[in-house]
Amino acid sequence: MPARAAVLVPVKAFSRAKVRLAPALDTIARAGLARRMATWVVSAAQPFPVYVVCDDDEVAAWATQAGAGVIWRPGRGLNGAVADGVDELAALGFTRVVVAHGDLPHARDFSAVADFDGVTLVPDRRDDGTNVACVPSGCAFGFAYGPGSFRRHQAEAARLGLALRIVREPRLAWDVDSPADLDDPDWLPVAERHRLMSP
Repeated sequence: MPARAAVLVPVKAFSRAKVRLAPALDTIARAGLARRMATWVVSAAQPFPVYVVCDDDEVAAWATQAGAGVIWRPGRGLNGAVADGVDELAALGFTRVVVAHGDLPHARDFSAVADFDGVTLVPDRRDDGTNVACVPSGCAFGFAYGPGSFRRHQAEAARLGLALRIVREPRLAWDVDSPADLDDPDWLPVAERHRLMSP
C-alpha cells in the first residue's frame, strides 16, 4: 500500500502564545502574530491533508476556517496532544505524519520531509529544538518537545530501531521564540522581508 502522509500542527491558544516575546510585543500583538504564523504553516502544508491539534475553541474555529481538520485534545500538553494526534491520524489511514510547529513563518512546503520511510527531523537553527518531525504513524514514537528535543528525538528513533534522516532547511529551521527571532534572516529574499510583522 502506498504511503499516505498528513501534516499535524499543534497550536495553543493564541492569547497564551509566545509569552517570551513580551519584551517586544504586547498580548494583542503576540496573539495576532501567532495566528498569522499558524495560518502560514497550514497554508504551506497543503496539498497534504492538514490537521490542527488543540484545546482552545478559538483555535478550533480558526483551523476549520483555514481548511484544516481539528483534533480536540484538552489537558494533554504538547507532547501528549501530538502523540494523540499521530494516533488519530493512524486510525484514519495515514502511514506517515509530519508534525510541524505553528511558528515557522518562512515555511513553503513539507514535501521533502514526508518522503522517507523512517524518522525525519528538522532541527531549529541552533540544533536544539525540533521544528518539524516526520514519523511512521504506527511506531509509538515518544515525543519530547522542549529545550534539547532534537537530541532526545534522535535517541527515540534509535531506541525504536528506525532509520533517521536529518534535514537542515533554513526556511523550516527559523522559528520564532524570542524577540531576536523577529528580525529578518539575511538569506530571506528582499521581496519577502518584513512580512512577519505585517498585520
